Amino acid sequence: MYPTIGKLFDQSVKKYPKKEALVDVSQGKRWSYEEWNQYVNRVAQAFLSSGVGKGDIVSVFMHNTSEFATVYFACAKIGAVLNPINFRLKSGEVSYILNDSKPALFIYEKALEDQVKLLFDEFPLVSFWSTDENVPEQAISFHERVLSAEAAEPAVELDENDVYAIMYTSGTTGHPKGVLHRHRDMIEQSLTCMHALQLRPADRGLTAAPMFHCAELHCAFLPRVHNGCTTVILHHFDAKQVLETIQHEKITVMFGAPTMWNMMLQEDLDAYNLSSMRFGLYGGASMAPVLVRALGEKMGIRLVQAYGMTEMGPAISFLFEDEQESKAGSAGKACFNHEIRVVKPGSPGPSNPDEILPPGEQGEIIVRGPSVMKGYYKRNEATERALYNGWYHSGDIGYMDEEGYLFVSDRIDDMIVSGGENIYPREVEDVLYEHEGVLDVAVLGEPDEKWGERVTAIVVKKDENLTELELDEFCRNSSKLADYKRPRRFVFVPEMPRNASGKIQKYLLRNTYTELSAQ
Repeated sequence: MYPTIGKLFDQSVKKYPKKEALVDVSQGKRWSYEEWNQYVNRVAQAFLSSGVGKGDIVSVFMHNTSEFATVYFACAKIGAVLNPINFRLKSGEVSYILNDSKPALFIYEKALEDQVKLLFDEFPLVSFWSTDENVPEQAISFHERVLSAEAAEPAVELDENDVYAIMYTSGTTGHPKGVLHRHRDMIEQSLTCMHALQLRPADRGLTAAPMFHCAELHCAFLPRVHNGCTTVILHHFDAKQVLETIQHEKITVMFGAPTMWNMMLQEDLDAYNLSSMRFGLYGGASMAPVLVRALGEKMGIRLVQAYGMTEMGPAISFLFEDEQESKAGSAGKACFNHEIRVVKPGSPGPSNPDEILPPGEQGEIIVRGPSVMKGYYKRNEATERALYNGWYHSGDIGYMDEEGYLFVSDRIDDMIVSGGENIYPREVEDVLYEHEGVLDVAVLGEPDEKWGERVTAIVVKKDENLTELELDEFCRNSSKLADYKRPRRFVFVPEMPRNASGKIQKYLLRNTYTELSAQ
């Protein structure tokens, strides 16, 4: 029988009671595992005394804070279902999630109060708790409730198969769906991530990526606590502050989306002592090979890539440090106890798991393993389609090479068909990233009367003097890009719209630039 996440936390407390467990940089606070456990228990008891118990949903709307980290384990100890919400969402988007999930409790911080105030009247049955010192009359003081609670261990019986969290997908193509994960699912995920990063109790991990997202929460934060490491929390990502914190706190491991690592590369790295860093984990979006090489050369750290999706917890494969050069561009191989296949895409229904494609042939990536979701919250039809025949159907397009390494090309929905030819934006983006004047890029298809679709590149400049003509010439001269794949239009933008995992929201770009091109 597996322990629950709450019991996992208790085990680390018993093994390392006096060891530094949690550091909140913005608040200047530090806790040992023993001290943090008392804080966790007080929060858990505050929930119970307020009528929140097993099976009730607790929404958390915060940046990275010690309160978030503490609520995480308090919910796990009493069987409340954690619902982390993207702090970038506007009030209308949060409203959609609250209407769907019906939480008993909603905890938020001062920085997000403007969005939350618009929700008070709409959700009179939800108890709003604020972590700020000055609390609106419609809300309750989180800290006052916690200070008045006892620190006794909550006596709640839980099972490994109980639902631990409901995490909403990014909503890159429509309304987000609530993904249900059980305690055992995420302990399996934690174990495989502990192995991938070779975690040891002496490690000091930095949380700079958003904690509401499963990549940071399940691939970095939870495995560190599971292994008795120290976690240092930054309220939000800032490249200079991250580098300063690595130096000051002697950070050894951290997770970052590719855009975060890229932003760090733009800083004067020689000004910081980064020698404590052992491993950098990246994921949430693909990283161009040129960026992988730059990180190794300029930061001197070993890199591990995770590929996955919310429905799987998220990691389903890893590309290890000794494979970053030889298999650049690959997502690696399946993690422990997981199986990945590339199959012929279904049309119009789900793909058949038995129609496995040979190496090198593009198809839909499907996966099965112990970290798969229980299902989508209140969406039986979507669950049946996603978990058809026991496999999770990712909607990602990719292929396996002769050695069994997975390469992710794109989303099925993002594939461009021009003149009858299939074009995968990823391969065009990788070529453009090799130009020293390109900071960020997204390739998409636009309607074209003659060819059906034309290839368009949306570019964020690193060099302000960069021109369309220069990029077009660069693509023409590339030995890696057939002429029919060459962008016919370049659009320069100040920044890319991204979701919480760092993925570019191409549907926003497509809506904007398709409309512009049609005018």
